[in-house]
Amino acid sequence: MNLLHRLHLTLAAAALAAGPAHAETSRNDATSSPPTSAAPTAAPAASLVDAEVRRVDVATRRITLRHGPIPNLAMSAMTMVFQVRDPKMLDGLSPGDTVRFTADRVDGVYLVTSIEAVR
Repeated sequence: MNLLHRLHLTLAAAALAAGPAHAETSRNDATSSPPTSAAPTAAPAASLVDAEVRRVDVATRRITLRHGPIPNLAMSAMTMVFQVRDPKMLDGLSPGDTVRFTADRVDGVYLVTSIEAVR
């Protein structure tokens, strides 16, 4: 049996195996139910994360935080630089301060969306 003949038989067998299932799902009569679609998976909501301020740069609107896990970003604990939309968010913050913050990824940039000092 040549290779082309075996390939043809394999494809025919696959088509027969898939055929009835396809016919069943495409049948449109009173006994068939409408196709179901998986519910969209929502991203986890941003939650407050504990962190320590390592550096504050008001001029570039950046803050370096040593933070715990960030569930909505599927990010483990680490130290990293975040941007803030409004440099006023950085007022009163200094290296060594303990904060709680929320972050999100906007246009590929990790952005602090809220931050509060823990006193």
